[in-house]
Amino acid sequence: MQWLIDLFNWTIPIGGGGLLMREVFGNVFGLASALGGIRRKIWAWPVGIIGNLTLLSVFLGSIFGGADTANLLGQAGRQIMFITVSVYGWVQWRKSQQAGSADDSAIVPEWASWPVRIGLVVTLVGGTILLTPVFRALGSFEPVWADAWTFVGSLLATFGMAKGWVEFWLIWVIVDVVGVPLLFSAGYYATAFMYVFYGGFTLIGFFIWARARAKEKPAVETLRLDPTLQDTPPDEKN
Repeated sequence: MQWLIDLFNWTIPIGGGGLLMREVFGNVFGLASALGGIRRKIWAWPVGIIGNLTLLSVFLGSIFGGADTANLLGQAGRQIMFITVSVYGWVQWRKSQQAGSADDSAIVPEWASWPVRIGLVVTLVGGTILLTPVFRALGSFEPVWADAWTFVGSLLATFGMAKGWVEFWLIWVIVDVVGVPLLFSAGYYATAFMYVFYGGFTLIGFFIWARARAKEKPAVETLRLDPTLQDTPPDEKN
C-alpha cells in the first residue's frame, strides 16, 4: 500500500518548497463545483464535497503532512462546514428542481431582503470577532482574524447559494480579498492562486445570476379584471 501513501503525499518541487498535488486536485474539484453553481446544476454540490474532503486533509497540515506545516483551522473547519451545508443545499436544489423551474436549472435566483442583508453583515463581523480568540487558542496561523473571517464568510456564502440568493457571489468576493494574502503567507500557493481566479469568477457569477433573476421572474398567469365588469352579462358591459 506504499503507492497509496506516495500518491497521497505527491508533491512537485517548486523553488525551496513544494506544491502538494492534493491541494491542486481539491481546488480543481472546487472550481468544477463553482462552474456547476453558476449554471445552477445540482451536480455542483457532490463535486464540491469531494473537493472539500481533499482540502480538509491539506489544511490540517501537521496531522496529514509534516510537523512544521501550518495549520489553518478556519480553512480546515470550513471544509467540514462546506460538506454539511452542501448536503443541505443539495436537498434544497433537488426540491426546487422537482417543483419546476423556467429551464433545466435547479433553482431560480432571488434577491435577499434588506433585513437578510443586514443580518449577513452583522453575522460576518460578529462571527469573526467571536471566533478569532477560539482559533488563536487552538493554534491557528496568524493573522487569526483573517482565518476566522474566511470561515464565517464561507459559511454565509455557501448558505446563500443553497437559498438561491444572488448576493452570495459578493460574499465570496470579500472572502477572497482576505483569504488570498492569508494563504500566500501560510504557504498554500495553489489555493491562493485559485482564490485570485475565484475573485474574478465570482463577479461574473453575480452578474449571470442577477440577469437570470430578471429573466426568470414568475409569469403572471391571471388577468386583473375590473371588479365592476366581473360576473356582468356580455350584453350589459357596453
